Amino acid sequence: MPKVISRSTVASSTDAQPTASSTAALRVYYCICGEFILVIDKVLSALPRRRTDNAIIVRAHDSEAGKARVFKLNAVAGDPLVIERQSGGHERQFRLDCPRCTLPVAYQPTPGPVKSSEYLYILPGALTQMQGQIPSDAFDGEVTTA
Repeated sequence: MPKVISRSTVASSTDAQPTASSTAALRVYYCICGEFILVIDKVLSALPRRRTDNAIIVRAHDSEAGKARVFKLNAVAGDPLVIERQSGGHERQFRLDCPRCTLPVAYQPTPGPVKSSEYLYILPGALTQMQGQIPSDAFDGEVTTA
C-alpha cells in the first residue's frame, strides 16, 4: 500500500490589516462554582448598570437605542420573584440559575427562553472571568451578623 504524504503551506503577512472578525474578542464568564455560564462580545464591566439593583444590563434585541449584544447564556429557568422597590413599585423577575449549583446568575422581566425579553440583567457578583475564583463584588451589600 502506498504512503500518503500531504503538504500544506501557511502564508501570513505583517502588512495585512486586521479584519472585524479577527479583532472581535469574545469574553467567557463562569459561575462561582466553576460552571461555564456566559460568552459575550464585550467585557461586563464596560456595560451599563441598573440604578435599582446594580445589575449589568445586556441588550438582547436591536432597537433605536442601540444594537443588541452578541451573547450565549448557559442557564436554566429558576423561580420567578416579585421584588418590592424603594420607590413603592413592584418588579417581577424571571430568574436564570446556574445549571450546576442553581445559584441565581441573571434575570429577565418576561418569562420564556433567554433573549425573549429586550434586556437581560446579570446579577452583581454572580460571574467571574477566572474559573474557580470568587468575584470581588460577590458579597457586596451582604449583611453579616455575629
